[in-house]
Amino acid sequence: MSEPVEYSLPKNEEKGIGRVILQPDSEHLIPGVRVVACALWPDDRGYFLEVARMGQGGVADFPPETTQISAALSLPGTIKAFHIHRYQTDYWSPAAGMFQVALVDLRADSPAFGVRNTFYVGALRPWQIRIPPGVGHGYKVISQEPGVLVYVTNRTYNPADEGRIAYNDKGIHYDWELQHK
Repeated sequence: MSEPVEYSLPKNEEKGIGRVILQPDSEHLIPGVRVVACALWPDDRGYFLEVARMGQGGVADFPPETTQISAALSLPGTIKAFHIHRYQTDYWSPAAGMFQVALVDLRADSPAFGVRNTFYVGALRPWQIRIPPGVGHGYKVISQEPGVLVYVTNRTYNPADEGRIAYNDKGIHYDWELQHK
C-alpha cells in the first residue's frame, strides 16, 4: 500500500477567490502555473479546438509512454474540488461551457504558499492551464450548459498520487458563491 499524498493547508482567514487572472502572462500566477491562450477556429458548423501536440507547447515535456488524455463532462453548477498531486502535472483545456477554475498553492516550501488564483475560462476565454504538482485545483461549471474539460496528464492515473480536499475546506477557504451579484 502506498503512502497518502501529503500536503499542507494554509490558514486563509478570509473567504475569497484570490487573484482573478485576466492575462495569460499575469505576474500574479502561482509559480509553475502556465496559461496558454489557445486558438479556436470557428466557422458556420461550430469550431475546432486543438488541445495539444505532443512534444510541443504546454505538454512539450510530457513523456509519450505515460501521457494520458481524458475528458470530463460536468453539469451546470457542479463543483469538482479540490485535487492535488504529488508527481502529476495536469494540462487543462476547457472544450465547452464556462468554468471558474480555482488553484491554491499547497507547497509548504513555496513563497506563494496559500495563494489562490481564479480563472474564468472556456468557450468565451479559450485558455489552457498547466497545473504543477503540489498546486490544489478544482472547478465550478458556471455556464447554463454542461462544461467539458479535456485534460492531458504527464502520468497515467494513479490513485496513490492523488489527494482530495473538500471544496469547502476552511484552510483554503475558497468562495464558490456568485461573485458579481
